[in-house]
Amino acid sequence: MAGNVIYDKSYEFAVRVVGLYRYLLREHREYILSKQVLRSGTAIGALVREAKFAQSRADFINKMSIALKEANETSCWLDLLYDTDYINQKMHQDINSDINELISLLVTIVKSSKNNS
Repeated sequence: MAGNVIYDKSYEFAVRVVGLYRYLLREHREYILSKQVLRSGTAIGALVREAKFAQSRADFINKMSIALKEANETSCWLDLLYDTDYINQKMHQDINSDINELISLLVTIVKSSKNNS
């Protein structure tokens, strides 16, 4: 599925989140918030991949909508990690830029899919 922007970006984001998870464990011995961001941050790409084989347009919209919810949740965890000093401003800005881009893409996909159904 190379060349599909949402697929590629959500997968790359998941890889970044795994790296962040490892950093939080290694550098801060943080086990709770790191697990939350790992779960929601990697779920986005998994749901996008699931949507490729959706059984119907409604199923596709549902999977992409859940991916959007997971992206929004991930954004919350990232803000909390920053506000509690687990990640610095540069780290937060970099990864926050990525999650905001994913959220924008998912909003567009969900809206256009609903309008075309």
